[in-house]
Amino acid sequence: MIEPSLCCVAAFFALSALGVAAMRAGAVRSCVDPLCALVCAALIWIGLASLGHVPSAVTLPLGLPWVGVNFRLDALSSAFLVLIGLGGAGACLYAIGYGRHEPEPNRIVPFVPAFLAGMTMVVLADDAFTFLFAWELMSLSSWALVLAHHQEEGNAQAAFVYLIMAVFSGLTLLLAFGLLAGGADSGFTFAAIRASHPAAMTAAAVFVLAIIGAGSKAGLVPLHVWLPLAHPAAPSHVSALMSGVMTKVAIYGFIRIVFDLAGPPAWWQAVIVLILGGVTAVMGVLHALMERDLKRLLAYSTVENIGIIFIGVGLAMAFQANGFTLGAVLALTAALFHAMNHTLFKSLLFFGAGAVLHGTGLRDMGRLGGLIHRMPWTHFSMLAGAVAISGIPPLNGFVSEWMTFQAILLRPELPQWGLKIMIPVDGALLALTAALAAACFVRMHGVTFLGRARGAAAQTAHEADVWSITAMVLFTALCVLPGLFPGFVVDALSPVTAALLDGRMPVQQEDAWLTLVPVTAQRGSYNGLLVFLFITASTMLVVALVHRFATNAKRRSAIWDCGFPDPRPETQYTAESFSQPIRRVFGTLVFQTREVVDMPEPGDMRAASIVRHISDPVWDGVYMPLARTIGAVSERLNILQFLTIRRYLGFVFAALVLLLMALTLWQ
Repeated sequence: MIEPSLCCVAAFFALSALGVAAMRAGAVRSCVDPLCALVCAALIWIGLASLGHVPSAVTLPLGLPWVGVNFRLDALSSAFLVLIGLGGAGACLYAIGYGRHEPEPNRIVPFVPAFLAGMTMVVLADDAFTFLFAWELMSLSSWALVLAHHQEEGNAQAAFVYLIMAVFSGLTLLLAFGLLAGGADSGFTFAAIRASHPAAMTAAAVFVLAIIGAGSKAGLVPLHVWLPLAHPAAPSHVSALMSGVMTKVAIYGFIRIVFDLAGPPAWWQAVIVLILGGVTAVMGVLHALMERDLKRLLAYSTVENIGIIFIGVGLAMAFQANGFTLGAVLALTAALFHAMNHTLFKSLLFFGAGAVLHGTGLRDMGRLGGLIHRMPWTHFSMLAGAVAISGIPPLNGFVSEWMTFQAILLRPELPQWGLKIMIPVDGALLALTAALAAACFVRMHGVTFLGRARGAAAQTAHEADVWSITAMVLFTALCVLPGLFPGFVVDALSPVTAALLDGRMPVQQEDAWLTLVPVTAQRGSYNGLLVFLFITASTMLVVALVHRFATNAKRRSAIWDCGFPDPRPETQYTAESFSQPIRRVFGTLVFQTREVVDMPEPGDMRAASIVRHISDPVWDGVYMPLARTIGAVSERLNILQFLTIRRYLGFVFAALVLLLMALTLWQ
């Protein structure tokens, strides 16, 4: 099935060329998005058809003369091919209608197919050169999409920060593959790298470079700073692709290197991944709780869910390092399941945020409210996405988080104290993250869609177009189905764990009631369909009892006003007041929060005010000092641009002498 997948890559490039033509002829633009959605649907079919089959490979006479361009479709590639197809098809379907409202839609048309082509090539690449070429194509095309609205304030800076992080990511992965290929006899192909069995020190260095390179693209703390800048700057369907798909391609790169190319992971590597995953999950959801901007909130929520996925990956590494195959299989399945779930519900939420932006012109939750009456379809879809991302049954987000908890509870007696400490700590952090995520999305949905409109834009809001609504409704259904029937997804992912870990979970579809049993029924089981039926029956019973025994008599009294008799919308609960208790608990430690209270004296008619200063300690404590240092050094070295030719030749001669001396000492 490798040939049809390469045909899809070629189709993406053709559509990108068609998009370039569309920049000159606007009529052509309307063909690109629907054709792109069809190609993505083909990717879904190819990925599903290839799962569980023998890997297929092909080499094209391109790229490096002695290596060529190698592609391979195995179980891991097939799973992520499905994920790319799902996210891409939804984004392109959404873009058919959303693109009509873009101020300059032709500007982004060529880059979306190129972005999809780059991500597809990453998961199909079977040599280091092709992987890195595709990685850079993915980065540069997404950078162009972030820069699409460069005339808006802050977007150019967001694109600049994203480009720096993308270049840094590519550089570290280049070094990682250089180390891996250095010990391979046959060059840069993945087959040669697998057969080379790198030494322990080489494998350790590759792991560090891989966690930095893939982690910066995925959004691991402290490499996450580009997400809250780039996601709000990009068009909404592009934000869905970057958050829902591109970050998973980065996770694919990490899994490919750590579990496949670099040999079995060591236990200390698992400790590092568990620490980064737990900190990322908690930091992401705490930052999301502080945000007023819808898309920045969703960007920080992406950081949270990337942390959850890395917790699962870290557990799989820990269990594999200790020969506990059953636990490794369960943890990796949970991580892959959550990666798919995050693609679905985060794409849905970004679609909804785009619909709100189109219908109101605003992303600030503090100026919205009451949209349930004017945007009912968007409200319904965003509610489903909020329930799914909060990990509430019976939707899909609950299943993968529950499976991660099951992997934590399955913990055997591990000999390493680092794992003995970190696995329970990550369990506590995951529980805290789940609780804070529920609070975060209750806050988001309640402030945005419920209550009274807080301004004229919310009062005159209008529903999204039919294409956008169709994409949101389809993804709502896709968030429900894996939650009701998770066994089918778990069985579909079994070939991936069989290839990477030489083990698989018990077959789930054999149960007559479609109950998910990760290990044994005595340890834990879950049946999403029964939970759904129980919730539905309970709701219908309560409604029937209320209708049966409630009185029809009318009783007039004052409406409960939450203690605020003033009917103005300004007296409603705000996003800031909702998160104030959490901000005061974690503010000093996590956000460096400062509150300046101006309380007038009695008789003073000035209004009281509270000014909050919330900052990201990683940005202020790491990146800003680094940027200032680089700027200062660059200014001092600027004199090197104005030297004479004799001085330049002297520098070249000195560099050659130093290189020859180093080569002599090395030999």
